[in-house]
Amino acid sequence: MKSAKNELLQFVAGLVMLIVGLFIFSQKVVVYSSFMGGFSLGGMRMTSGLIIIPLIAGIVWMFVSGASFPSKVMTGVGVLLILAGVIASTNIHLTSMTLYEWVLLLVMIFGGAGLVAKVLLVGDYKDEEEERSGYRARKSKRRQSSNSYKNSSCSSVVDVEKELEAIKKGR
Repeated sequence: MKSAKNELLQFVAGLVMLIVGLFIFSQKVVVYSSFMGGFSLGGMRMTSGLIIIPLIAGIVWMFVSGASFPSKVMTGVGVLLILAGVIASTNIHLTSMTLYEWVLLLVMIFGGAGLVAKVLLVGDYKDEEEERSGYRARKSKRRQSSNSYKNSSCSSVVDVEKELEAIKKGR
């Protein structure tokens, strides 16, 4: 069986690698927004001022009609349009880095994720010898055990038939 210390060490090392890699990645990414220019919605250019009109109309409608369902829907649509505008106008860029930094970053993130996944997803073997042996050795071991079962069941059938004949002759 695998030792628990080894699995714990692999898990912690993988988790540290993953966290450090994601931290370095977050330091190399620049996020900015150009919402003041607006965005395109369905082929129509919407400026930041136009996108607020449904929200304003929904709020006014809510105060006039006493919070009816259609006024709440209009206000919700206005809020969703503003959120969609902010998200659509967000730009994400990766800063320049050397090939060494990029490879190191990828090894840290995906190597750490691989170690964590290995500990969490790979099951234990029941037998140490089976763990060390390869696929073919395990397969031949299974085949031998199934053949020995077949042979033992056939010999027991023959023994039962001999006993039945002996009982018949004895009478």
